[in-house]
Amino acid sequence: MEGEPTSELIRAQLRRYRLNAELSQEEFGKLVHYSGSQVSAVELGHRPLDRLFLKRADEVLKTDGLLVSLLKMAERDGQPSWLRPWLEAEQNARQLRCYHPTLVPGLLQTEHYARAVLRADDMLSDEEVEKRLAVRMDRQAILTGPTPPKLVVVVEEMALRRADEGFRGIMTQQITHLVDASGRATISVHVVPAEVSGHVGLAGPFTLARDAEGGWVGHLENQLGGTTIDNDEQVAILLARWESVRSEALPHGQSVLLMKEVMRSWTI
Repeated sequence: MEGEPTSELIRAQLRRYRLNAELSQEEFGKLVHYSGSQVSAVELGHRPLDRLFLKRADEVLKTDGLLVSLLKMAERDGQPSWLRPWLEAEQNARQLRCYHPTLVPGLLQTEHYARAVLRADDMLSDEEVEKRLAVRMDRQAILTGPTPPKLVVVVEEMALRRADEGFRGIMTQQITHLVDASGRATISVHVVPAEVSGHVGLAGPFTLARDAEGGWVGHLENQLGGTTIDNDEQVAILLARWESVRSEALPHGQSVLLMKEVMRSWTI
């Protein structure tokens, strides 16, 4: 991402605003809690763009969040080509239906849970984990915007109970977040109880998005990435499978009670 046009634009804008403010790199560095040499490294592209640094720069230079907004654009531009069509569908969705057999779906993951999931991939560097985490958290902004989509999520009870001693604190926070989210008018969380031994959803995670015109698009995740599904026949199959998965899950109220019971079981 560092060599892409958006990243170069950020560096150029940072330098331009700093010079317009008549601040040397040393003077500016003191204001954003960086050394002058670190500021120079950022402007020259020798140091990765850092969200906290750019947030402080926006505040000091009074740029109304421009630099952070450009960084978010750069992060989206840096996403693999297979994900971009889905990101667009997700952003424009009026309804979203998400199911995952082993994890909490990304739109309702807490930062700590998402980081732990990403770190499970030992092929990712710490820097790449943080980049992907930032993008994942940014995607959740659609849920709190002026016109949030109606989100329905189905999770497996066994996915919620997968928590050893070291992971239990993260999982408690995650389930609390699910319970709180399910209290919003635009979000429903449903749990498939552990006694449901088998159903069609266990074949893999999928998400469906419905746009303002009523059209549906699907997304399938796999070990190497994901696929956006816009073929009418394949989308119809996913919609049918969603209905099957949803029918196995508990109603809203019972799902909330089960999630709370899972957390209580860890304190007994």
